[in-house]
Amino acid sequence: MFDPETGDEGATGDAQSGHQATASVFVIMSPDPQPVSLGRLARAFGRIGLLSFGGPAAQIALMHRVLVDEEAWITERDFTAALGFCMMLPGPEAMQLATYAGWRLRGTAGGLIAGTLFVLPGALIIFALAAAYAAYGTVPLVESLFLGIKAAVLVIVVQALIRLTGRALPTVGHKLAALLAFAAIFVLALPFPLVLLFGAVWGVTRARRDDARPAAKPVRFGQTLRTVILGVLIWAGPLALVTWATGSALLGEIALFFSWLAVVTFGGAYAVLAYMAQEVVAGQGWISAGQMFDGLGLAETTPGPLILVTQFVGYLAGHGTGGAWMGVLAGLVTLWATFAPCFVWIFAGAPYLDQLGASARLRGAMEGITAVVVGVILNLSVWFALHVTFAEVARTGPVGLWWPDWSTLDWRVPILAALSAVLVFRLRIPIWGLLPVAGICGALLGGI
Repeated sequence: MFDPETGDEGATGDAQSGHQATASVFVIMSPDPQPVSLGRLARAFGRIGLLSFGGPAAQIALMHRVLVDEEAWITERDFTAALGFCMMLPGPEAMQLATYAGWRLRGTAGGLIAGTLFVLPGALIIFALAAAYAAYGTVPLVESLFLGIKAAVLVIVVQALIRLTGRALPTVGHKLAALLAFAAIFVLALPFPLVLLFGAVWGVTRARRDDARPAAKPVRFGQTLRTVILGVLIWAGPLALVTWATGSALLGEIALFFSWLAVVTFGGAYAVLAYMAQEVVAGQGWISAGQMFDGLGLAETTPGPLILVTQFVGYLAGHGTGGAWMGVLAGLVTLWATFAPCFVWIFAGAPYLDQLGASARLRGAMEGITAVVVGVILNLSVWFALHVTFAEVARTGPVGLWWPDWSTLDWRVPILAALSAVLVFRLRIPIWGLLPVAGICGALLGGI
């Protein structure tokens, strides 16, 4: 057996009987690993991090393409089950899905590498753009440079949805559940947790008792408790130390606010952006409304989770009180407070995912959640497509349907999306080639 913590082949003893605990600071159980080296895993997630444009729907599509279709490291069933699990956690679901995939392949080390590399490229770019924004008041050419990329992302999402629908929705009932979930969120604006609850209940009612799998390896509660305690200390300790060492009240306020946000952000970035925007502008007064919208625009057109907009907010808040170095420090505090908890949720909760799959009823609940998650991804995809194609989109009508202002149509987006569709579906160009080509075309059209 391949040991995910040491990388040794032919492990014996306890490792052969199930690899009960990791040798890292997080004492958690790892699943049966795949023979994937840390170097190969780092290269894969480094590529994912660099190409993860377009928000969670596109990022999930990219990971599915790399991890399931290209590398075949994770099965379709495991990928969709993990996605449903991550969507039930607070925080950015795409980043947590990356962390889970790394953990499943190479234990704690793999999870740390995958999660970090998923966020790092976007974080570095946001730091550079935030510094330029604070210094010059604008970021020239950003929209034109990323216009084509956003159009290409639409095509990537469509391709992933086609594949995911065929594999994750095997029956008419699953397809109907996904469509109902889409309508519940897109048309009726029902709360995301309520939609997940519907999927779980529907799945339990369809569960077949005679389809139970062999019992999963038990997870000791003491291991989970140690993981949570260590995770919270690693999360909160550096924030308290930086605040104490600098004596900055602002850094303390940023640490507390974004730590709280990391705990209550169920439903992903889209579910919390409205609350965060109102609080940092009107409540805390850290930035202006115009700066907030500019930050959202930058986060939507750069790789990495959309919630990286928190880093932009932190940088501007720090820059406004203490210049560039305080901006960098505030941005780092924001990043740590936002993303460190994600590792805690995954390392503590992921070992229980196999147990969920071992019970017929619990597995039925997870399969129901997986079905509605496809509808949720469809909602995110349509939402993203509308906001890329039209400058103004708002909820309208008696049920709150999302509807664009047709006079604000950006005619370049359909052209670029059609070009990207030809490249993807006819010429089968890979993502790493598609995005640069689309970006160049977008930059050229941006000057028209």
